[in-house]
Amino acid sequence: MQVKDKVCVVTGGASGIGEAVARAYATAGARGVVVADLKTSRDRLASVAGDIDGLAVTADVGLEDDVKALIAAAEDKYGPVDVFFSNAGLSRKGQESASDADWDVSWRVHVMSHVFAARALVPGMVARGSGYLLNTASAAGLLASLNSMAYGVTKSAAVALAEHLAIQYGDRGIRVSVLCPQSVQTGMTTPGPSAARVDGVLQPPEVARMVIEAMAEERFLILSHPQVQEYMQRKAANRDRWLSGMRRLRDKIYGGVV
Repeated sequence: MQVKDKVCVVTGGASGIGEAVARAYATAGARGVVVADLKTSRDRLASVAGDIDGLAVTADVGLEDDVKALIAAAEDKYGPVDVFFSNAGLSRKGQESASDADWDVSWRVHVMSHVFAARALVPGMVARGSGYLLNTASAAGLLASLNSMAYGVTKSAAVALAEHLAIQYGDRGIRVSVLCPQSVQTGMTTPGPSAARVDGVLQPPEVARMVIEAMAEERFLILSHPQVQEYMQRKAANRDRWLSGMRRLRDKIYGGVV
């Protein structure tokens, strides 16, 4: 799909990958770009929307009513949504002992936000015979997250959800992609040791360029770091050996159990 003349919605649009992709959509000639983020990002969100002559909408994508309201605002302003980039994310550290609240917010933002968007958009997209659902997961969703079980598990679910959407609607005009980056310099990038940074840290505009290219090719899996493809192959070829290697990586990066 070419973005030119399309109506695009981007969540997590006040900064990072979301902001960069929103700007890339505007540069590519989108008819309208709607950026959404939390109320706490209202000023920054308005600045991004102002720069690209777009629409800013505050929304908590972990709440279905907020996602519905976001889509309604986009449609009221520009008409039917052609592209929905469900990109908002967060990070909560810890393993199985992480709090129920951390598990719950991770699930709602990383998985249910995509479900809420699909529920609202799929009927119209099917009726029109076109549409694009682009969801951000993570390389952690394909591999693992060593210092946050809630993050890795919910990002894995996000990849599976995107696969299901692609299978269910790929022959009905709806294109689906899942973005699975390793480390990108965003507000979620924190100091200290990180397995995600072993292959380098990209800047958001680089990832935005990859997103535009992948959408033009209608490619399902978008990898910011090509090494991830090799890691996926190793994992599929010998799961036990891969798990052993991940334990060694954990010990090297974090000095043991995290």
